[in-house]
Amino acid sequence: MAFLASVSQFLGKTFALWVLVFAGLAYVSPDSFKFFAPYISPLLGIIMFGIGLTLKASDFSEVFRRPMAVAIGTLGQFTIMPILAWLLCLIFYLPPDIAVGVILVGCCPGGTASNVMTYLARGDVPLSVTVSSLSTILAPIVTPALIYLFAHSWINVNPVAMFWSIIQIVILPIILGLIVKAIFKSKIDAAVTALPAISVIAMIMIVSAVVAVSQKKIAEIGLLVFAVVVLHNGLGLLLG
Repeated sequence: MAFLASVSQFLGKTFALWVLVFAGLAYVSPDSFKFFAPYISPLLGIIMFGIGLTLKASDFSEVFRRPMAVAIGTLGQFTIMPILAWLLCLIFYLPPDIAVGVILVGCCPGGTASNVMTYLARGDVPLSVTVSSLSTILAPIVTPALIYLFAHSWINVNPVAMFWSIIQIVILPIILGLIVKAIFKSKIDAAVTALPAISVIAMIMIVSAVVAVSQKKIAEIGLLVFAVVVLHNGLGLLLG
């Protein structure tokens, strides 16, 4: 178990590097990674299940200790990033499919990545964890509504279908993880150290699949998308 924990820790620390490496490989040889594409939703479910296994009551303690700070953080998550994404789509005249993708990214919660960035910046990690956890719980309702608001001019959005999809892929796996943790607490606590490795591998497979099936589109407007993503994240960090 100690070996698994060390491997998991290493993969967690070098996560960005592995994502870039496999994204590059998928771009160069897309046919080698396209077979992952049908499994994107199950892989996301596995990641969410892992989050459910690691969630604790203390993750939400800041809601009661500092409700105003949590409210501001959650409101910022669901306003700053979607509005920035929408404005960038207008400024750069992005094609409809790319615009919807950028807006979708802007409307989704920050997740674990935001907690890591907060830790590296020596910020308020407990507050970040609470805001991330709360925004994930709110996502099935808020994300479809925001995507409909900002993206309906580019694509026909079905908020109800999106709501149900998020419930299936995000909320149900998290709830299942919480139930499994409650039933097998001692065993789960011992195995949790290996979860980052599983999440990293799942995320690498997802990114590789997305790059592989979108290789031609990336070749056409990859630099533009890269610029928009960098601006979106940079402005989000600056304002949020």
